[in-house]
Amino acid sequence: MKRHHAIVRITHWVNAIALTIMVGSGLRIFNAYPSFARKGGTFCCYPFAGKPIPANLTFGGWLAGARNWHFAMMWVLVINGLVYLAFIYLHGEWRDLVPRRGIVRDIREMLKFYLTIRKDHPRQGKHNALQRMAYFAMPIVGVLAVVTGIAIWKPVELAPLTNLMGGYVWARYWHFWTMLLLVALTIAHIFMVFTVDPYSIPSMITGRYREDLSPEARNARPFIHLLPRDE
Repeated sequence: MKRHHAIVRITHWVNAIALTIMVGSGLRIFNAYPSFARKGGTFCCYPFAGKPIPANLTFGGWLAGARNWHFAMMWVLVINGLVYLAFIYLHGEWRDLVPRRGIVRDIREMLKFYLTIRKDHPRQGKHNALQRMAYFAMPIVGVLAVVTGIAIWKPVELAPLTNLMGGYVWARYWHFWTMLLLVALTIAHIFMVFTVDPYSIPSMITGRYREDLSPEARNARPFIHLLPRDE
């Protein structure tokens, strides 16, 4: 069956590439001054001050190169995100992503299933409750990343915004945390795709998906029941 529209597939892969470059270049920028306190000052909430991120996790080569990549990918992510959000709103796919009534109960049941407390996979639509919350949260975290990034990019011109976040130091700190949260959500997404629903990977390329191979149909948990059930 048809599962993902071409616009969803294209924006997904553009986002994957742009986010990877943006995180790597952002870490390279951070390494130019791997602390949050101003020189000579202290900062309460980062115990690794002065310790740079491993170079193999960064991108851009040097500070100026990383800044150029970072700002370029910022515009790619913003435009790509707006296209995606406009499409799912106009196409009605937002209904598959927003939390619905009973979401707390549904999350609890999914967790019970993944912890093997519950034997049968809870009924779901296109996405289960945990997926709904993750996919709903990612655009919100993305907006926070853009807003905090702009606050530290233009701290003088946008002083009210920067001050709202507690000043330049705290705005930079919140930007760092939104990046970590985006990375965590992305890693969790990739982990669940490969361990629970690997059959969804071709659907993000071709757009088509076999419902008989869905996690619900296979009663699939992470690392368990990866293959279709025997008849």
